[in-house]
Amino acid sequence: METGGYLSRIRIVLVDTQDGANIGSCCRAMKTMGIERLVITGGREYDEDRVRTLALHAADVWENAERFDTLQEALEGSIFTVGATRRRGKFRKLSAYSPEQLAEKLSDLPDGDISIVFGRESDGLRDDEVAMCSSIVTIPTSDRFPSLNLSQAVQIIAYTLFTKASKYRSGMTAVSHARIRDGVSEMVQHLDSIGYFKLADERKWTEQLLKDITERAALSESEMQRFEKIFRKAELIALHRRNDDV
Repeated sequence: METGGYLSRIRIVLVDTQDGANIGSCCRAMKTMGIERLVITGGREYDEDRVRTLALHAADVWENAERFDTLQEALEGSIFTVGATRRRGKFRKLSAYSPEQLAEKLSDLPDGDISIVFGRESDGLRDDEVAMCSSIVTIPTSDRFPSLNLSQAVQIIAYTLFTKASKYRSGMTAVSHARIRDGVSEMVQHLDSIGYFKLADERKWTEQLLKDITERAALSESEMQRFEKIFRKAELIALHRRNDDV
């Protein structure tokens, strides 16, 4: 089986994990499936012995882990970001990938880092953390007992990606999470300038929608610039017509 491809680009991001033993278990779950890039956010300190005991021969994943104070900082350079959560709704996302669908999606993405985000053991990802991701992945579970242990969730996602591992197309680099955030902020400002937003929270949800679909589209820099140009031109046309009416 070809185990390179997108596996080397995948970052498992753990948000404010509460117990070092769970980090160790995640390290084992990742490495057995060919994924070795671990990212940890938050300022917690972890007991080395608890991490290493559960990591066993995957302790190098822990040793090489990246640390960030915030999730936003951790996602900056990624071209695709997905939060692992089973909860959906108005203030989260309206649709979700299954693990198998996510694997297919990732295999079609151009070059660049991919971040899969997992929340706290107690209550998962907050709404604002889910909003930072362009998409979500949900692992099907029994309605009678839907809760998964953190390392179990990482193992299931990692296993699915491993079994679907394939060569990804190269030759194009998608814009980063941070680039999308800044570009969409400018687009929304153009809409605001022409009085597009009329309802409460309309700007917020429009900005979220544009960020999500832009990241999922995996645009190149030149495509992103053309997309931004549409909004700039729309503002200029609207302002020109407004001046003509005066």
